[in-house]
Amino acid sequence: MNAELSGRRALVTGAAQGIGAGIAAALATAGAEVIAADRRAPDDTVAAISNGGGQAQGVVCDISDEGDVAALFDVCVEGGILDITVNAAGILVEAPISEMALPDFDRIMAVNLRGAFLVARGAARTMTQAGHGRIILISSELAFLGRADFSAYCASKAGVVGLTRSLARELAPGILVNGVAPGPVDTPMLALENMSQDWIDKELEIPLGRVGTVDEIAGVVRFLCGPEAGFFTGQTLSPNGGAVMI
Repeated sequence: MNAELSGRRALVTGAAQGIGAGIAAALATAGAEVIAADRRAPDDTVAAISNGGGQAQGVVCDISDEGDVAALFDVCVEGGILDITVNAAGILVEAPISEMALPDFDRIMAVNLRGAFLVARGAARTMTQAGHGRIILISSELAFLGRADFSAYCASKAGVVGLTRSLARELAPGILVNGVAPGPVDTPMLALENMSQDWIDKELEIPLGRVGTVDEIAGVVRFLCGPEAGFFTGQTLSPNGGAVMI
């Protein structure tokens, strides 16, 4: 364990599995005390961090619910100043626009965009009092690329990019706001229950010819939370294997 983030407290949403769990672990390894939040109890993430010598606590929270998010930030401030907030929660539905049910569209927007707004708002309110902080919002390469049959998801993640840029201007100079837009990553989201086999196969049609790892994405987030990223704000870094060249 290194001490790059020693003494910092970090909130990570979507931390029960996938990229969120990897980010929580990476920040804990860098010395941060982590609050891991998810719709389902992130017990495995908390146990893995604790077993590795880190500090973590779990909170159950639906980030699309305003009351849940308010309660989450009450927990966050109980232990002291919140230095870092990473919103990694997100959902995906594949469907042609002519067949997409409105409840599915609304749920994607509620989690991916409304949830990002609620988490960022909670972080901004908390960090403004302290005069400093880092907010990281997880978007997607598809915010830039677009994809047939993923219109709602692409629109929600493009909204996250716009939210990142706006908040970076609004909250500067004390609070730095950046985004990460991963390409295809080996997580449960890249599975047949979320995407057809055709689209999973197309994920490999990129210059690097492979999907990324959770550790590769978590490393970018850890960088943005650390001392060497002090001149970054309003940026969306996109580790995507060359799928999108920004």
